[in-house]
Amino acid sequence: MSAPQLVVHRDKELMAQAAAARLITKIVDAQSARGSASVVLTGGRNGNALLAALGTSPARDAIDWPRLDLWWGDERFLPEGDPERNVTQAREALLDRVPLDRARVHAMPASDGEYGKDADAAAAAYAAELAAAAGPEDHGPVPTFDVLMLGVGPDTHVASLFPELPAVRERERTVVGVHGAPKPPPTRISLTLPAIRAAREVWLLAAGEDKAKAVKITLSGAGEVQAPAAGAYGRGRTLWLLDAAAAAQLPRGLYPPASA
Repeated sequence: MSAPQLVVHRDKELMAQAAAARLITKIVDAQSARGSASVVLTGGRNGNALLAALGTSPARDAIDWPRLDLWWGDERFLPEGDPERNVTQAREALLDRVPLDRARVHAMPASDGEYGKDADAAAAAYAAELAAAAGPEDHGPVPTFDVLMLGVGPDTHVASLFPELPAVRERERTVVGVHGAPKPPPTRISLTLPAIRAAREVWLLAAGEDKAKAVKITLSGAGEVQAPAAGAYGRGRTLWLLDAAAAAQLPRGLYPPASA
C-alpha cells in the first residue's frame, strides 16, 4: 500500500491542465521503458476535463497513440452510444481525435450488446478480457496498469463502488455488475478494489466544494467499506489531484503551500 500524496491546484481548470501534462509524461515514460502503456480512464466532470485538456495540449503528439491501451474503471450499463456512457463522453472529449489502435480501446460492454441486460455476464466478460491482457509479469488476473484514474464522488465512491454496497466488499472478482446504485443509472459495471490496486499508480481526482467533505473523510482514516476511496491505492504511488475548493477542509499541513 502506497501512502497518499497530495497536489492541490488553484482551480479545477488548472488542475485539469496539470493532470493532463502529468499523464502525458507518464505515458511517454512507460512507452519508452516497456514499448507500450496502459491507462484506466475515469468518467465524470473531472475525468472528461482532463481528457479535453490533453486534447488541446501541444505535447499530446509526444504520445505514441497506437501503442496505448485504454481501459475503464467503471461504466453505466446503458445502450451503446448513450450520452451518459463514460466511453461516449471520452470519445467526444478526446478519443475520436487521436490515432488510437481501436483494438486497444477496451470499452466495457453496453446493455444492448451480446450480453443483453445481464450486467453480471457483461462484467465477467470484461474480467476475462483483462485476464487475457495480463502477462506473467503481472502476477495476477489484470494487467499492471501504468496509471489508473478515479473520480471521487461526494459520498466517497470511486468507480461504481459505493459505500456499504456489496461491490466494495468484493475480494475475489476483478469486475462486478453493480445493482441498485444510489446514483443513476442504478445498473453499472465496475472494477473492484483488488483490480484497482494492481495499478502502478492510482490517481484520485476531486474538484469543487461539493467534494471537500468526501476528501476530508477519506484522508482522515476512514475504512474502505464506508469510504471506498480509502481503499483505492496503487502499488507504487497513490496521488490525490485536487483543486483548492476540494481541499478546503483538509489540515494545511497535509500538503505543501507551494502546491496550491
